[in-house]
This record gives sequence, C-alpha cells and structure tokens, in this order.
Amino acid sequence: PRTLRPALMRFASLGSGSEGNGLVVEAGGSRLMIDCGFGVRDAAARLARLGLSPADVDAIVVTHEHSDHVGGVAAFAARHGIPVWLTFGTLTVTGERFTGVARVYGFDSHDTFAVGALEVRPFPVPHDAREPVQFVVTDGAVRLGVVTDLGTSTPVVEAALSGCDALVLECNHDAGMLAGGKYPPLLKARIAGRYGHLDNASSAALLASIDTSRLRHVIAAHLSKENNTPAHARAALAGALNCAADWIGIADQAAGFDWREI
Repeated sequence: PRTLRPALMRFASLGSGSEGNGLVVEAGGSRLMIDCGFGVRDAAARLARLGLSPADVDAIVVTHEHSDHVGGVAAFAARHGIPVWLTFGTLTVTGERFTGVARVYGFDSHDTFAVGALEVRPFPVPHDAREPVQFVVTDGAVRLGVVTDLGTSTPVVEAALSGCDALVLECNHDAGMLAGGKYPPLLKARIAGRYGHLDNASSAALLASIDTSRLRHVIAAHLSKENNTPAHARAALAGALNCAADWIGIADQAAGFDWREI
C-alpha cells in the first residue's frame, strides 16, 4: 500500500558508486527511480530497505548507458511492468535490451516531461556516453538536483542546479589520491578528463558558483572506493558552503542513504 503524504517531497538512494546506482524520488502520489544498476532481486531488496516494493515505482528514468546506471533497468522494468524514459542517444546504443519492456519513451536532452505529479527536467552533461543527461526533479514547490556523472561543470549545469532545495552531487575522486593511486595512466586520464568524473575540488567549485540559498540537503555521491574517502568529500563541499562537514551527506555504495525530506 502507498503511504505517500501529498504535500511532501522526499528522496533516497538504493546505492551509489561504480558497482551500481539508483535513486528514488516521490511526491504527490508519484514515485520514480533514477537509474538502476542493480540486478532484479538486489534492486527489490534495496527498495524493501526503504519500505517500498517494485509495484510502488511509476517509472524509471535513465541518465546514460554505462552499466552501473542502466545495467538492471530493462530486466527490472520488464519483470514489474514499469515504463522507462531515456534519451534518444542512450536508446540508440541500448535499444535491443529494451525489447521486452512494454513502454519505452525517448526524449531529447533538454525535453521536460512528467511522471504523474513529478516534473523531470533533464540537462546535458559532459561525459563519455552517447547522450548523457542528469536531472532536476520538481513537484512545483521544491526542486531536487541530481548530478552523478560528469567530467566538468558547464553554464547549463550551473543554471539547472542553481536555486535547488536539495542536491545529490558527484564527488568521484580526490585528485591527489587518483594521481598517486594504482590505476593505469589511461584510466586515470579518462576519470580526470573533461568527459570523466568530478573530483572533490571541482564539485566544491560547482557548489560555490550556484545559488545555494535554498539548500536543505547536499549529498556527495558516486565516491570511488579506491580514490576518495567520505571525509575528503565532506571537507571539500563543506568548505564551499561554509558549513559543518557532518552536515554533508554521503551516498554509500552498499547502503545508499535513507529518506530525506524537502
């Protein structure tokens, strides 16, 4: 049974990192999942941890085609009859896997669309994928910004995230840890490059460049197990916001994070 409170928007993570990503947003009787990089049973177990079942999910929206984001989407959607939204570019490179999904909707990277009471506002990001996007989700009263995979910020990204009430923001790596770590040079270059992933300092600079006056939640996401620590990510974002480090949340790979209310 649904237990939504119509006046409330809230969000939670199934898990965040290179081994799988998934985020749930709900408001006004509607609920969507952003990405699903987990197997069918794992995703259901992670939803259950949040008090949800697969039947509670009204749609899955996809950021891009990398397996830690799209790997479980088709099987989970087909098993539970859930519609899927993804960019035309992402659909071009993943289309065959969605033949068993009854409802698949394509969109351009600037197309706003609705899932019940939730409005989804995609925006393009620099990342090494076909047509990658990230999202702002709103119920008309508050806005959640989600940015987990991008190599660098852009004016489009900053405009989209400015004035949000909550942010889930990539802090993939500490630049020093990555440079001194064990990854091969080509992988280091990809991660640190314009189409790779944001490091802590770049995420902090992004925060410092936007209007944060409405922020009630900031969650550092997509942390590398090898090249970052929660303490590094928290310190960087707290420095940008002039807040206590423990105010910054962390999206964990295994546990995600529990419900946050806006």
